[in-house]
Amino acid sequence: MRWLYRIRQFWSALTAAPRSEDLFEASKTLSPALMRLFEQMHPGEQAHSLTVYRRLRDQGETNPDLLAAALLHDVGKSLYRLQIGERVAIVLVKALLPGCAKSWGQGELSGWKKPFVVAEKHAEWGAQMVAQAGASPATVELIRRHQEPVRLDARLWSADRQEEHWLVRLQSLDNES
Repeated sequence: MRWLYRIRQFWSALTAAPRSEDLFEASKTLSPALMRLFEQMHPGEQAHSLTVYRRLRDQGETNPDLLAAALLHDVGKSLYRLQIGERVAIVLVKALLPGCAKSWGQGELSGWKKPFVVAEKHAEWGAQMVAQAGASPATVELIRRHQEPVRLDARLWSADRQEEHWLVRLQSLDNES
């Protein structure tokens, strides 16, 4: 049941906090300007991003663009802090009424739709933030597209489609964590 998974994921995000050794690892991966953005994120989002990052590293990933995107893919959420009730609403509506969550996310950034707008638009905001902080074009694009539905046929993987391969990996680990 996907909604039970989402509730567990949500609870984990509320109670998680990054470990100091993980923060040190992030500081070795990110430039000082990008690390400042990472530090603006909610501790639960930092912990989630570090989990995605660690899983990539455990799989042998060394590409700095993908690793930076793993750490910063949710940084756009730091622009608009959400209350716990708003975060619960996002999780429940996405699990039970995903079409409504997407539709409401196209609205104005105010009132009861605000959390859905943040959930829907944080990828674009994050991409703009990391671009201004000097991230590589590949990192910017991975963050911008990390919520896009992408399915890449393994037969089509080639060197010129490497970023799509990275995107699929980032999305997969983001959805598992």
